[in-house]
Amino acid sequence: MSEKLWRKNFIDIEPYVAGEQSKNPDIIKLNANENPYPPSPKVQEILSEFNSGMLRKYPSADASQLKIALAELQGVNPENVFVGNGTDDVLATAFRGFFNSELPIVYPDITYSFYPVWCNLLKIPCKTIPVDDNFKINVEDYYAPNGGVVIPNPNAPTAIGEGEDFIIDLLEHNQDCVVIIDEAYADFSGYSCVELINKYENLLVTHTFSKSRSMAGMRIGVAYGSAELIQVLYAVKDSYNSYPLDSVAIETGIASVKDNDYFLKTVSKVSETRDKAMEKFREMGFSVTDSKANFIFVSHEKYSAKEIFEYLKSKDIFIRYFNKPRIDNWLRITIGTEEEMDALYREVENFLTSK
Repeated sequence: MSEKLWRKNFIDIEPYVAGEQSKNPDIIKLNANENPYPPSPKVQEILSEFNSGMLRKYPSADASQLKIALAELQGVNPENVFVGNGTDDVLATAFRGFFNSELPIVYPDITYSFYPVWCNLLKIPCKTIPVDDNFKINVEDYYAPNGGVVIPNPNAPTAIGEGEDFIIDLLEHNQDCVVIIDEAYADFSGYSCVELINKYENLLVTHTFSKSRSMAGMRIGVAYGSAELIQVLYAVKDSYNSYPLDSVAIETGIASVKDNDYFLKTVSKVSETRDKAMEKFREMGFSVTDSKANFIFVSHEKYSAKEIFEYLKSKDIFIRYFNKPRIDNWLRITIGTEEEMDALYREVENFLTSK
């Protein structure tokens, strides 16, 4: 039988691959950078009291009340805020809206692996710029003309973060394109560049509720930028989906933003456990980058990352292994509860002593 002609019209694309999921509820899941603690109790209150009858109506087209809450939190105006279905939705919208130059956009060679997927899907020319041997981003490498810049800060999967001097240097040398700083993990680093949107009209900063706010299941992403950039994002969004967030996500998102005390407490707990984890893995003979995120990036000189990954998986502990150039002997480990991390340490030590 001859091949059906309509199959020739299928898109040819290699999709993003997320961390492995398991149906086993008893695993220790440290491979998706999720928060080990529950969302704010105020989120649970909203879920318990939510009037399901309201679901018969469309939600707010721009999630205006959530935008107001986020604007107050960041000290900006509501017109400087965009919300979408997770940061991936926000970033995909930004790629489509801002990267239409013939020049390639640039981003690190070791970074969030969804960037090249969007470029391929949207036919955006792109170029990767190598990080150095210590996985650091050299800002001077981004001085050349380009069609846009995308940098996660802290970066993933390396967990390395940069401060304000780096961001300002980057912006001063890229005033002819949109610069996106992906701050998915910034709450764990102690630095965010959101305030710089008041000075740099071409700066877009993205945040997520999936990490520090323990709401990965709600899919809430945010972008902060000049009113002009935000208007472009809404123009793109309204061209394919004019209702980005559902009513439950909007209400629970507002509740999370307003419970700042719980947010700060949770971020502090994760950060303290992260610092202990870096020290513990170094004591066990691992190289560990200086993490500013809610995960650590580790490598052992004597034992392969894949071997450690497979051993831990056999013990129902899931971490992330990347079979990719330059990082195929490194492991990304999400920070869990103290109890989960203690179980991880025990099994890693068991692996090392068995060799």
